[in-house]
Amino acid sequence: MSESKTGACVFAQSGGPTAVINASAYGVIKTALDAPEITGVYGAANGIVGILNYKLYDMRLEDPYELSLLPNTPSSELGSCRYKLKNAEESDADYVKILEVFKKYDVRFFFYNGGNDSMDTCAKISRYFAAVGYDCRVLGIPKTIDNDLCGTDHSPGYGSAAKYIATSVAELYKDNCVYDTGSVAIIETMGRHAGWLAGAAALAGLSGAAPDLVYLPETPFDMDRFIWDVKTVYGEKKKCLVAVSEGVRYKDGGFVSEAKVSASDGFMHAQLGGLAAILADAVKRKTGAKVRAIELSTLQRCGAHLASKRDIDEAFAVGEFAVRAAIGGESGKMVALRRVPGTDYVCECVTQPLETAANNEKTVPREWINAAGNNITQEFIDYALPLIQGEPERVTEQGLPRFARLKKLPPRIFRIKSLP
Repeated sequence: MSESKTGACVFAQSGGPTAVINASAYGVIKTALDAPEITGVYGAANGIVGILNYKLYDMRLEDPYELSLLPNTPSSELGSCRYKLKNAEESDADYVKILEVFKKYDVRFFFYNGGNDSMDTCAKISRYFAAVGYDCRVLGIPKTIDNDLCGTDHSPGYGSAAKYIATSVAELYKDNCVYDTGSVAIIETMGRHAGWLAGAAALAGLSGAAPDLVYLPETPFDMDRFIWDVKTVYGEKKKCLVAVSEGVRYKDGGFVSEAKVSASDGFMHAQLGGLAAILADAVKRKTGAKVRAIELSTLQRCGAHLASKRDIDEAFAVGEFAVRAAIGGESGKMVALRRVPGTDYVCECVTQPLETAANNEKTVPREWINAAGNNITQEFIDYALPLIQGEPERVTEQGLPRFARLKKLPPRIFRIKSLP
């Protein structure tokens, strides 16, 4: 591709939302609006589905003040989706529609904000455009609270979810110690195959409120050993606080929560949940103790009131960097965060091939989990702690957060071109 290019851009959000995904949206939108090379800035409703349904929003028609509130607005403000594109060789119907929309609005820059499967969508679109000779620069922008995206040190969204979990665990620890009677609390975090979120519970130890036991999917789960662990702690303290990832599995690979698997998302991933209740029932039957099951559920990803300022800043930065990289000629890439070696935390934006992240999962290194498989090590703390730093300033109204209120108007003016 030539370095010099002008045209419109489309930005879309995909997959599960985070507390800071809209900061990336603001990074893209603000930078694109200010860029002379970009002639139109459009947001797609509900990810790639919005493009397929010809539903775009014109970001040029939004109030700049409302846009400025996006970094402190949780969830995916433009709407998200879980839609898997078929390979173009299998069926090119979706790609033909996407190309039609892009030609109609002279879209020459496409930014897709999501996780593993979203990077797969980016890679497929990028390859199709190259195959048919349509000159459009495609950049993936990372996000996932699960932190399982390959090619980046961490993903925007994880730091805030980790902070929410650590804070919640610390508060639950204090509550669990109120009465002089014995009690066990089992806290379930998200994390299908990677235990980054469950591991974050251990950060509560820095407040003097560490969970006694932490279980991640990276090590096989043994129910008998789990009961023994809980009984041992409970016997010593008459209290026990457990953090466990929803995705813990037995040695044979079966999910412990398999009985509670209710559905699949659009990418054939099991929708897990209910693990804490299963484990709480097992502990109660074996110990007779008072047991609480606590499922943090979607609160982990929408708790913007506990967002990390560093996470917000980095989420904005990857969006801004994506636009500048695309204008500079890059395509078929994902923006990634690279931690610079040194005693102080420094992270920089770089690009990686989309295939590095597409459909791959980054798990917690085994050496960051203790030998018994029931807690994490200091290496994990050292990795995660910098990501939860900082308190963002928030606009409030009547004591409640003031979120962005976008008009989400369709494009009024577009240029029709018959270009290859």
